[in-house]
Amino acid sequence: MSYKEKKVLVTGADGFIGSYLVEKLIEEGADVKAFVFYNSFNSWGWLENLSKSKLEKVEIFSGDIRDPNGVRTAMEGCEIVFHLAALIAIPYSYHSPDSYVDTNVKGTLNIVQAARILKVKRVLVTSTSEVYGTAKYVPIDENHPRQPQSPYSASKIGADSIAESFYRSFDLPLTIVRPFNTYGPRQSARAIIPTIITQLLAGQTEIKLGDLSPTRDLLYVKDTVNGFLEIAKSSSLIGHDCNIATNSEISMKNLAEEIIKQINPNARVVIDKLRLRPQKSEVFRLFGSNNKILKNTNWELKYTFSQGIKETIEWFSKTKNIIHYKNDIYNI
Repeated sequence: MSYKEKKVLVTGADGFIGSYLVEKLIEEGADVKAFVFYNSFNSWGWLENLSKSKLEKVEIFSGDIRDPNGVRTAMEGCEIVFHLAALIAIPYSYHSPDSYVDTNVKGTLNIVQAARILKVKRVLVTSTSEVYGTAKYVPIDENHPRQPQSPYSASKIGADSIAESFYRSFDLPLTIVRPFNTYGPRQSARAIIPTIITQLLAGQTEIKLGDLSPTRDLLYVKDTVNGFLEIAKSSSLIGHDCNIATNSEISMKNLAEEIIKQINPNARVVIDKLRLRPQKSEVFRLFGSNNKILKNTNWELKYTFSQGIKETIEWFSKTKNIIHYKNDIYNI
């Protein structure tokens, strides 16, 4: 399948992964409609980092994923839908869980309901590796039990279930895409890699972090985006969920040490109790299997961890980028 001249809707287009997906779809020749979160500043988030020549090729739709009417209006005329809009911060989900149900569960319902009514040809719903919870075995494949260890994770399990039910009940041609821990330029401030890099670049020598023992399967954003594009092309994955993962893991301790070594070897990590998750809520191990995506698509990993971290540090090192981040506070 070629994306050339295909009418494509991307929700969450103003966010981290969404903005890269929009950029890649433009390069592939797609006719892209970017669903961004309405705000009084008329901010388009990270899409504003795109060149003028690329932005001119994008139709911007400002709306709210929680509103079914706006979602349906945005989707009219679209053949393919990539649904990425979501609330994603785990600490914020502890004190505002209702908003996660409204945005993640109801938002996904709005997407699949509109897609069903409008007879959209292909729908990709974004999940998260957090739905697996702490690994019961590794590598984690798509059959691994779901464990809601945070309100965020619970809301994404709910969203996945809504999506799956629309495939089973109405033959909606969808796939649930489950990226593991995606990182790179433009990642939100609450994530560990921007947290480490921004503190170091600000000259801080005591880097405040939470628990260093968990492991994560770290996936560079451009590999994640290529995964989305390849999964959408695969008819064999309709009705399935599918990981995008590296089939590896790194501890947060080793991750911090590597970034510190590259920026300021004199810095050290200090544990900030504010950043610790409740014990039963912490996901201690995520190590994803990529067997299914490799078997059913032409996707392949193109970035090593060292290449991805290098590009990420270079991006954050530019003043025009780092000014968007608050390194002196705990970003939830």
